[in-house]
Amino acid sequence: MRGRAPLRSPPLQLLQLLQLLQLLQLLPLLPGSARAAAAEASPHLPAPENVEIYSYNFQSLLRWSPVPVENGSVLYTAQYKTGFYDQWSGMGCARTPLTRCAFPPEMRRRRWSFLLRLRAELGPLASAWVHTPPFVADTNTTLGPPRVNSVRVSPDSLLLSLSPPFTPEPTDLLQYHVSYWENTTSATVKKLSESKTLFQIGNLKESTLYCFSVQVQLKIYSGRSLRGERSAPACHRTALSEATRAGFIIPLFALGLLFVHLVTFALLLLWKHRKKVKFWAQPPLQIPSHFREFLSDPGVEQLYSPAEEEPQALVVGEGSGLEGEEPSPNTCRDRGATEGPPQ
Repeated sequence: MRGRAPLRSPPLQLLQLLQLLQLLQLLPLLPGSARAAAAEASPHLPAPENVEIYSYNFQSLLRWSPVPVENGSVLYTAQYKTGFYDQWSGMGCARTPLTRCAFPPEMRRRRWSFLLRLRAELGPLASAWVHTPPFVADTNTTLGPPRVNSVRVSPDSLLLSLSPPFTPEPTDLLQYHVSYWENTTSATVKKLSESKTLFQIGNLKESTLYCFSVQVQLKIYSGRSLRGERSAPACHRTALSEATRAGFIIPLFALGLLFVHLVTFALLLLWKHRKKVKFWAQPPLQIPSHFREFLSDPGVEQLYSPAEEEPQALVVGEGSGLEGEEPSPNTCRDRGATEGPPQ
């Protein structure tokens, strides 16, 4: 008796495919939070923010804000391409931990248009690229104020020596706009434009304080112009003219000469009346009161007698007297009294 053949089980791959189809059918029925968790299967690194190009006096760099992460150190990669060559190139800032990247020498073309992009990297993870608008240095840079090298003053003018804020190219056309005014409460601002770096501000008052400020303007090949920042006000006083100096010197000389004459006359007058001046200058001599009382005492007169005022001779020894000199009576008397009677 023939038996029936046993049923064969479907292959394993076919069963897995059927299970996957069932899951896909049930996915729309899951709540929103479950679907979001299923979609976020791979980790995500945010892109850098506040990406901008900073350019001052044609010195440019790309800068951005750091990407905050809990663990690890984020690195950054910046690239560029030109407007006529659609190929991204490195800027020398591949996987750098810094948040800025200076333009390499090949990007210092002032009239070229550059596109830049930046992304963050953390291990095997990489963020999306952040692109910048087209950058042209001739129109997007910021020019600083010109440098004032020196100021020479004269009675009616100021001679200024300036330097541009950047190294100009041979084809650059620079214009310097000067605003100057008298340093008073109600001053009128006057303006002057020069293309040279050495020029003069004329028609000024002598010995007057003037202030000025300078701004540079770069004329671009396209017909437009780029104005820079205005310098801080600087103040200088004009000098005195020779006529004014002479007008001051002559009265000062006359006053000095008059003073010398007055001093000489006063000295001569003092020399002529020197005795009177000496008499007036000396105080009168007065005996102090305690000396006057001592001298007015009657007992003081007895201290002085004529006998005491006579000189006394002192005999040193025999032959002490001078040759040819006779001894005085007083001397003999004193000698006899000293020797006594003979034995």
